[in-house]
Amino acid sequence: MSLNGIFPIDRWNFTTHSVLSVLSDEETAVITRHVSEQRLIKGDVIFREGAVPSGIFLVRSGRVKKYKVDQLGKEQIIYVAGPGELIGYHPVLSGERYADSAAAMEDTLVSFIPKEDFMDMLARSPVFAQRLLKAMSHEFTVLTNSISVIAQRTGPERLAIALIVLREKFKQGLDDHATISLNISRADLANMAGIAEENVIRLLKEFKTEGILVTEGRKIIIKDVRLLVKRANYR
Repeated sequence: MSLNGIFPIDRWNFTTHSVLSVLSDEETAVITRHVSEQRLIKGDVIFREGAVPSGIFLVRSGRVKKYKVDQLGKEQIIYVAGPGELIGYHPVLSGERYADSAAAMEDTLVSFIPKEDFMDMLARSPVFAQRLLKAMSHEFTVLTNSISVIAQRTGPERLAIALIVLREKFKQGLDDHATISLNISRADLANMAGIAEENVIRLLKEFKTEGILVTEGRKIIIKDVRLLVKRANYR
C-alpha cells in the first residue's frame, strides 16, 4: 500500500537515488573509472567517526546505518541507506573528518569511489552538482524532522515513525501490494527510534496485538500501514 495521502514520507525519508541518475553513460564511466568493491557482513564498519575520508561509497545491495556513538557507547542511528544511495560525501565536500560512522546492517555490497573522481565530476557536471545540493538540502529537512521526533514525540510515536521510514527503505523495487519484510535487529530499531530496546520489544508486542504487524524472528512485516500511521499520531 502506498503512503500517498496518509503520511508525508518525503519529510522523513532521505534518499540520494536521483543524484547519480543525472549522469550520462560517459560521465558514469568517468566517475567509476577507479571504483573498487567491498563485500560486508552485518556489523562490518565502512567508516568511523573522526577518520579522514579518501572517497565516497555507493551502496549496491543491502542496508547501511549511519550513526553516532555517545560517551557511554550508545548508538543513535541517524539514517539508513539502501541500494543506489551514496554515503560519506559530506566530509569530502567540506574537507573535514567523518562526523559519524557507517556499518552494514546485513550482507552488503558497496562501491568505493575515490574523492578525486567524485570532485572531478562535480567540477565537470553542473547538473550533478545541483542534484547533489538539492539532495543535501532535503537531507537537512529530514534531519530537522528527526530531531523534533526525538525531542517531542512519545515512545510509541517514535517507533511507529521509524517503522514507516524503514518500510519505505525496504520497499524499494517492490510494488505497492507486495509484502514488505523489515530485516532489522531490535537493538538497531531502538537506536533508530531513540528508545530503550526493552521498550521496543514491549511496543512491538502491542502493535502485534493491534493487528499492525507480525514478526518472524527478527523480521517485522507491516500488515496494516494505516493503523501504523495512526499510531504515529501524525497531524
